[in-house]
Amino acid sequence: MQTAPQTVQRIERTPRPWGWYETVSESANHKIKRICVLQGQRISLQKHSQRTEHWVVVQGTARVTLDADTFDLTVGQHCDIALGQVHRLSNVTSESVEIIEVQFGAYLGEDDIVRLGDDYGRA
Repeated sequence: MQTAPQTVQRIERTPRPWGWYETVSESANHKIKRICVLQGQRISLQKHSQRTEHWVVVQGTARVTLDADTFDLTVGQHCDIALGQVHRLSNVTSESVEIIEVQFGAYLGEDDIVRLGDDYGRA
């Protein structure tokens, strides 16, 4: 029996002060990231003007802020982030939190972030 050759794709991990992310897939109108937020950390309170996002929790319990609402999501649960919606991903647990983030939009650059609050002094 002949088996198909396996393709191994090297995914680079990008460190951030709150953890890290890996870009799993990218095309002209979508990007898929695996994001890890370490215990006691959180990403900046932010919004985007050119993309929407869909988050699915794959490990741990994620605390999500969407506008004025804050709620927890566990493995398998998900949420949508609308264009311009204020959001934040936090980890208030003792284990790492990982999500899969799917971005949709005509522009998916890392500079499409308006930070409204940041624990690490980034603008």
